[in-house]
Amino acid sequence: MLMIRLQRVGRKNIPTFRVVLTDKRNSTKSGRYLEVLGAYDPRKDGIKQLNGEKIKEWMSKGAKLTDTMHNLLLSEKIITGKKINVLPRKSPPKKEEVASAEVSKEASQASVVSEEGKAEEKKEEKKEKTPAEAPKA
Repeated sequence: MLMIRLQRVGRKNIPTFRVVLTDKRNSTKSGRYLEVLGAYDPRKDGIKQLNGEKIKEWMSKGAKLTDTMHNLLLSEKIITGKKINVLPRKSPPKKEEVASAEVSKEASQASVVSEEGKAEEKKEEKKEKTPAEAPKA
């Protein structure tokens, strides 16, 4: 399957990207691609040089977009749709989980307070058990 994705080029700490058409099985760092469809430089105010006609042509032939590439094309208004969340997938907490989390926080705070009290009692016991220092002659 063909993919349209970003391929990192440029030196260390200076990221620039090529928009390339490549086979899905190729590694992103392999350097193998079928065609360069544009460029993207996030450091210079997000300069994008995208060939929208070629991208649409390859998409009509069945090429798929990566999520990041999809969002980039949406921001440039080359395609229409809704942005995709590319961050790690974390489900929002449900109301029942939030309520149980608050109860567990209160319980853990109470246990911490009781542990601190126990620690202070142990210190006092140790002070009482130590013999008083005798004055040296």
